[in-house]
Amino acid sequence: MRAPPSDEESIARFHARAGKMALRDAQDLMAWPFFSLAKSGRIAPIDFRMGEIAIRVEATVEYGMATIWDADILIWATSQIVDARDNGLRTSRTMAATPHEILTFIGRGTSARDYLLLKAALDRLQSTTIATSIRQPTERRMHRFSWINEWKERTDCSGRPLGIELVLPDWFYAGIMADPFVLTIDRAYFDLTGGIERWLYRLVRKHGGRQARGWSFDLRHLHAKSGSLSAYKRFAFEVRSIVRRQSLPGYRLALGLTKAREPLLTFKPCHPDPFTCFGKATAAEDKL
Repeated sequence: MRAPPSDEESIARFHARAGKMALRDAQDLMAWPFFSLAKSGRIAPIDFRMGEIAIRVEATVEYGMATIWDADILIWATSQIVDARDNGLRTSRTMAATPHEILTFIGRGTSARDYLLLKAALDRLQSTTIATSIRQPTERRMHRFSWINEWKERTDCSGRPLGIELVLPDWFYAGIMADPFVLTIDRAYFDLTGGIERWLYRLVRKHGGRQARGWSFDLRHLHAKSGSLSAYKRFAFEVRSIVRRQSLPGYRLALGLTKAREPLLTFKPCHPDPFTCFGKATAAEDKL
């Protein structure tokens, strides 16, 4: 594990880099319920406890809770910072980029409407507050933060736009600077349209990894971990639909039963390298 960055390193502005790079996601965000899974505005808080893990996510009436689609901006930030770090470049919690650079990276359009939606996402990330015991010495010591401490639009002396500057919270930045807390994800993730579908891919990638035997969860446990406001029956219906479509890139899903006859979701990589096999597996199935 790398040493945490100093305060001086965390203040200097880091300019986003152009070019292709691997997508990275923070494991803590993949494993636990931090975001709304609904496209409609959510105000009701997420209040989650499981063992020593405690998470409280709160939203404002004005902006609503940060969504799993808003979290694409955090995936962009994670990918940029980890790639720069691995190439020996100085990184920072303060990041600068143009809206075009962010939007194209996360697979969005670049129209005026897309720019407005990006700003709305930044507002939700900044106004949503989190309190968690994750990576704290004891459950009683909660770390409180917002996904973005602050953000602003930058201009030059003539008033011409220079892009966006945002400041990431220390909890998030420290996590992605530590090697064990980051995983690569498939770029096809950005093509997933459903909130539960996106959440489930991140959970499957976190727990299934590249293990040949895969992993399993009973559906009631998954429902609790999702933080979703959907009733359990609706949640189970959505998961069954995802299993029928086999829409999670790189993984094969199946439904079974536990010893108590409760629905059980199993998942495993469809190939030793889950990021290259999905298209091949789908093409082979189409021929059957």
